[in-house]
Amino acid sequence: MRLLVALLLGCIVIAPAHAEAEVDRSRLTLERIYDSKDFSAKSYAAQWLPEAPAYTRVEEGAIVRVDAATGVAETLVSEDELTPANASAPLPVDGYAFSDDLSLALIYTNSKRVWRQKTRGDYWLLDRSARQLRKLGGDAAEATLMFAKLSPDSRQVAYVREGDLYVEDVAGKKVRRLTHKRTSTEINGTFDWVYEEELGLRDGWRWSPDGKSIAYWQLDTEGVGRIPLVNNTDSLYPKVQWIPYPKVGEMNSSARVGVLSLNSGETTWTKVEGDPRNQYIARMEWARNSDELMLQLLNRRQNENRVLLADADTGEVRTILTETDDAWVDVEDPVLWLDDDRRFTWQSDRGGWRQLYTASREGDNDKPLLVTPGEFDVIQLLHADEASERGWAYFIASPGDAVRRYLYRARLDGSKLERVTPKDQSGWHAYRLSADGRFAIHTYAQADRPPVVDLVSLPDHKRVRMLEENEELREAYEALDATTTEFFQIELEDGARLDAYALHPPELDRSKKYPVVVYVYGEPAGQTVSDNWGSRGLWHRMLAQQGYVVVSIDNRGTAAPRGRAFRKAAHRKIGTIGPADQAAALKKLLTDRSYLDAERVGVWGWSGGGSSTLHAMFKHPDLYHVGMSVAPVPNQRYYDTIYQERYMDLPSDNVEGFLEGSPINFAHQLEGDLLVVHGTGDDNCHYQTTEMLMNELIRHDKPFTMMAYPNRTHAIREGEGTSLHLFSLLTRFLTEHLPSGPR
Repeated sequence: MRLLVALLLGCIVIAPAHAEAEVDRSRLTLERIYDSKDFSAKSYAAQWLPEAPAYTRVEEGAIVRVDAATGVAETLVSEDELTPANASAPLPVDGYAFSDDLSLALIYTNSKRVWRQKTRGDYWLLDRSARQLRKLGGDAAEATLMFAKLSPDSRQVAYVREGDLYVEDVAGKKVRRLTHKRTSTEINGTFDWVYEEELGLRDGWRWSPDGKSIAYWQLDTEGVGRIPLVNNTDSLYPKVQWIPYPKVGEMNSSARVGVLSLNSGETTWTKVEGDPRNQYIARMEWARNSDELMLQLLNRRQNENRVLLADADTGEVRTILTETDDAWVDVEDPVLWLDDDRRFTWQSDRGGWRQLYTASREGDNDKPLLVTPGEFDVIQLLHADEASERGWAYFIASPGDAVRRYLYRARLDGSKLERVTPKDQSGWHAYRLSADGRFAIHTYAQADRPPVVDLVSLPDHKRVRMLEENEELREAYEALDATTTEFFQIELEDGARLDAYALHPPELDRSKKYPVVVYVYGEPAGQTVSDNWGSRGLWHRMLAQQGYVVVSIDNRGTAAPRGRAFRKAAHRKIGTIGPADQAAALKKLLTDRSYLDAERVGVWGWSGGGSSTLHAMFKHPDLYHVGMSVAPVPNQRYYDTIYQERYMDLPSDNVEGFLEGSPINFAHQLEGDLLVVHGTGDDNCHYQTTEMLMNELIRHDKPFTMMAYPNRTHAIREGEGTSLHLFSLLTRFLTEHLPSGPR
């Protein structure tokens, strides 16, 4: 490099001859997306208080209370109050909770990941009036407590520690162990891997409303097959972590629910009939009193959900509602109580659409009241307000427009339905409603519009004030040379219409031909075609700037809110109906749009999308030329019980479906360029199955490219520079094997 040397006041200053080039703000780069804050979206973390129309949040290290109507903020917990004795800095707040009178604050800090979420850490209790802060857990080792909660009378706090429940006096500081594991395989108050991953269960215990007892799950993983996660890089000798992981068709953990009396220390187990290893207690809550629990009990095939009321004193149970489906049923969450707790909300596909009902506590299973008549899916129930005449239920839905989300409300008697989100705000809307339903923290975004967060009043949806504009992100995005996302539908020969989107190069010349990159998921756990902001969309926009047309399609069987028949078309057909729909839709698109180059087609996806990518490359080698499969499941027989059996049934009942739906059985048909990426520490979709796929490709002398990320989980994001490295790899592979730009 040429250097300029200047002699200034006796000092030699060496400077480059050319100033560093300015970043071209109109162009996206991997560094801007994955190694800078240019496109960081800010959210607005807040917790509504249970009574007053006010919320709390962490601001500059303190916890403040904000009045919803006025915006006036008052400090509830200062930084000084969050600073332990002899400490130089306040506790970082990862979570918090208050007693009903706000006199006590429970602070969660030093959190550690347990599988997907940070659910293990340290808890500190602050007595606000005495200004005393102390760490809970007695002699507990650092970061070993989980799910600490204050009792309803604020006299005690209970938590899970290494698979057992403990309770600690707020005043006396006495710690009492409530459960005693009989074996190392027993788990009290929390869950094994599969319950957490597939049923969304992590916190496994509940205070009774009177604070005299605790209801909790107990699992036992004895006999469950284990998988090893091998860490080769962090020590001289490898470290192996063994995880109980029930693979499809294999033995599950046993599970039961009991009520523990704090008085006697004895547990009364609910008398749920059936084999505890071949059914799932998928939900448990107190039934709005201290006498009964409400349980949701799934059979192993998950095509029946029985709602049970269990007597807390005797353990006796009775069924008050049974939901069945020829395919599968969903767990209901939340269930809201109405009419002085005589009725409760329930969602069901029984009418062909996922509609909202109310059902009786007394068990009128054949007479649930329909609240949302119409041909649309209720996506998420948010709130039920009985204060006004006949009451309202607030929920997310998007009738006739599956790629967007809006707030609706319906009379609880089913007499009226209306959209609350203004009709001129097309896009993706999310709401967190206050306890009284009068206000909501509202997040609004579109695929081409970064999110903004405001506070709105309900039901008029008037903005009270802006909470987060994401101004820097919006300015960075608006400076880009980019085209608007095109949303459209593709009609197949059998009449099915599939939602799709396309991102085009900014200077698209329709007289030329451009390479196509298809982004796919294709399984029942999600959808890719949504008018919503997302960081992965920035990488797709970068590819479009480089001269690719990026396309995504939601096939039948994905989680799009398009009715039962669309969503449950995947039953017993994962890996068959999805790839067939994707290929048919792509062929139609290539025919209809002459500027798409049928000789340059790539496909990529992650997890289920990684599996769909393998299906595309193996089953349609004439259509897809380049594939990038990230963290796939090449053989469905090696995935977990709850997910795979829900959608595919047991392997013994669907032999052909498992064979046809597992891409490893078609590896011999590979012709194009394939990249497979997997984290060796993936506890979800195991590296084992990718190694099996590698062996199968080797057996058939099929060339492929493989990248393993040591100790990375399913997210492949751990470790400095990992995301940048991964997407650099994907970009290079595309550039080399699927050249960009028009021809």
